[in-house]
Amino acid sequence: MQIKGITVTLYEKTQTSVDAFGAPVYTDVPVKIDNVLVAPVSGDEIVNDLDLYGKKAVYQLGIPKGDTHNWENAHVDFFGESWQTFGAPVEGIEDMIPLAWNKKMKVARYD
Repeated sequence: MQIKGITVTLYEKTQTSVDAFGAPVYTDVPVKIDNVLVAPVSGDEIVNDLDLYGKKAVYQLGIPKGDTHNWENAHVDFFGESWQTFGAPVEGIEDMIPLAWNKKMKVARYD
């Protein structure tokens, strides 16, 4: 049996223009990312994340090796729902990890 992730839609913030005051204006551009692992978080992690970030983590994403997208504070869609990543990605050394994923991100419900 081979472990395989799902396709997740990541909304990347892309600068599209500047406003009248010279501040950048961003648009969310949807990008399909294949082979993303999705796993529920433990009860301990939920409590710790509420204490640290004020957010209730629901899932943890396994990001495929070689992915260069910015996952921090990003809007993502999977399982027919919208989610918000939070915190910094936890990343391991690609060559030292035997499977196809080397980063983890937590997600909370998108409000």
